[in-house]
Amino acid sequence: MEYCGAGSVSDIMRLRKKTLSEQEVSTILSDTLKGLEYLHLRRKIHRDIKAGNILLNSEGHAKLADFGVAGQLTDTMAKRNTVIGTPFWMAPEVIEEIGYDCVADIWSLGITALEMAEGKPPYGDIHPMRAIFMIPTKPPPSFREIDRWSPEFIDFVSLCLVKNPEERASATDLLQHEFIKAAKPNNILTDMIAEAKENRENQTYTRAAIIQQANKQFQYQPDFEEQGEDCGTLVPSKNVDEGE
Repeated sequence: MEYCGAGSVSDIMRLRKKTLSEQEVSTILSDTLKGLEYLHLRRKIHRDIKAGNILLNSEGHAKLADFGVAGQLTDTMAKRNTVIGTPFWMAPEVIEEIGYDCVADIWSLGITALEMAEGKPPYGDIHPMRAIFMIPTKPPPSFREIDRWSPEFIDFVSLCLVKNPEERASATDLLQHEFIKAAKPNNILTDMIAEAKENRENQTYTRAAIIQQANKQFQYQPDFEEQGEDCGTLVPSKNVDEGE
């Protein structure tokens, strides 16, 4: 597989401790929709769309990943019935086991848009099993702070989160939406990616320093007193005994 050095969108948000701007979301969703359109025209359902499964390469291009639960629709099977996916991102028809097709991914994409903008999916604070009961029965979710976002972004999400799958937009439809057509080039993501990379390296350096400091407290010495072979034992170093 192609190497995506920036990691997942979820990783980037965690490393930066920030949500994404509307422009960043638009650019990432543009690439994601192209991937979904490609899959759906071949009647394949990803079934686990979320920020953790959208990877970015160093140039800021988004790629769909983790096809471990992807499904294939055939001429004799117009809909799938298996309950598969991650609960918070599941479409209502998937949970209700009434049969679903490719537009189940579009619901998950709408939830992912909210996740990127707000840091977590709707119902993300409650137990996943409780969320499974709420998603089919409650109205479609929307932004918690709706005044922060443009009418185009709000409309895009509302078209994804239509409870009736027959009325939900397709990936091809959404690629023509004003919110996606106005997406900036992928290079607007490079600063975000660089910041996440720097934070990741700092975390790695800090972790290595902690391990190195811990190792100074103990030295590894072979214990030959009772056995004739090297069965190493961790013992405190002399420095520790001396209080250094």
